[in-house]
Parts: sequence; structure tokens; C-alpha cells
Amino acid sequence: MSALTPDEWQALGLSLRVGLLAVVVALPFALALAWLLSRKRFPGRALLESLLFLPLILPPVVTGYALLALFGVHGPLGQLLGAFGIVVAFRWTGAVIAAAVMGFPLLVLSIRAAFDGVDRRLEAAAETLGAGAWRRFATITLPLSMRGIVAGCVLAFARAFGEFGATISFVSNIPGETRTLPIAIYELLNAPGGMPGVQRLALVSLLVALVASASAALVAGGAPWRRREHD
Repeated sequence: MSALTPDEWQALGLSLRVGLLAVVVALPFALALAWLLSRKRFPGRALLESLLFLPLILPPVVTGYALLALFGVHGPLGQLLGAFGIVVAFRWTGAVIAAAVMGFPLLVLSIRAAFDGVDRRLEAAAETLGAGAWRRFATITLPLSMRGIVAGCVLAFARAFGEFGATISFVSNIPGETRTLPIAIYELLNAPGGMPGVQRLALVSLLVALVASASAALVAGGAPWRRREHD
């Protein structure tokens, strides 16, 4: 199998950049929402959890259309950003938003599970010693949840890296701007003689997915292994 062409390298680089930035954009919101769902009981909690799962349930094309309706030049958020000269529809920044939205549920679920695994008695003890909510979170909850957070980031990156439907619906297929690896594969599938390129990019996608999956499993499984060693 031959090496990647310059266009294929460009698509790979864009996918890596989009995947990484999608995690960076989504992480603060995921931390806040995961903590809220893990630590608080409030009216509308079930509805919020249902909305969280929508990107996993809806066809990605529908999610992409919703993003276009919100962030397009005539959408409410698009007009708001446009007042500051910011355009995300049909831009690589829009691809980051689409990838962040699609990976967000996985990130929240992983972080929430990590928060749920923290011994509440440690937080209660810190509170009795005068530690405020932010200090308890920063010094106890966050450090003890770090493995789950990192594992969630890896899974969200993998989901963002492979995102296709929402991306192409929201930002289309613009070479050098929004043509990510999955879109490049789709384009090559419909091009005469494109099968060698499909095979190359599919292999790259498989390698990235395997590395991400193995990394998430190792990170998330590290804590139990250590506990068993100390038992």
C-alpha cells in the first residue's frame, strides 16, 4: 500500500486538529454538567439527561442540520457571532463544533461515572474542615476522577475524529477547510479509481481507533488494577 497523498495528509491533519479542539471545547461544559448530574437532584433532571443523549440517538445528519439552523448566517447564534465578525458555518471551526457536540455525551457519561466513584465521605470530611465547594472539587473530586476524565477525553476524541454525518451537513465538503478524513473517504468511494485511497485512509482510521480504544481501556482500568494489587 502506497503512502498517503498530500491531500490525504491534509485531511488526516484536519481530522486530528478537529478532534483535539473538539475535546478542548467540550471539556469545561462536560465537567460542569457531569458534576451537576452526579451531585445534585433538581426538577428537570430527567429531561436534561434525555437531551444529553440526543446526539447519540438522532441521525447525525439531523444534528448537523440543527447546528446549521442555529449557527448558519440566518440562525440566531450565527447572527450573534456574525455581529463580531465570526462565521462558523462552512468553516473548519464549524467542524470542531459538530465534532464536540457528537462527542459530548460520551465525555459527560465517562466523567459522571468517575465522579460517582469518588467517596463522598472524603468530600464531607473536607467540608467539615472548612473547604468550600470549589476547593473540594479542585483538591478531592477532580484528582480522584482524573483517570475517568482522561478516558472520557480519549473516547470523545475518537468519536470526534470519526465524525461524518453532522460535519458534512453543517460545514459541507470543502478541500483544505472542512474535508476531514471521513469525508475524504466518502469522496473517494464515489470517485473512479478511488479505492486505493479508501483503503489507505480506512487503515489510518482503524489504527487511530485502536490506539484510542486501547488507551481509554488502559487509563480507565488502571485504578482497579492498582486496587487489586493493594488488596
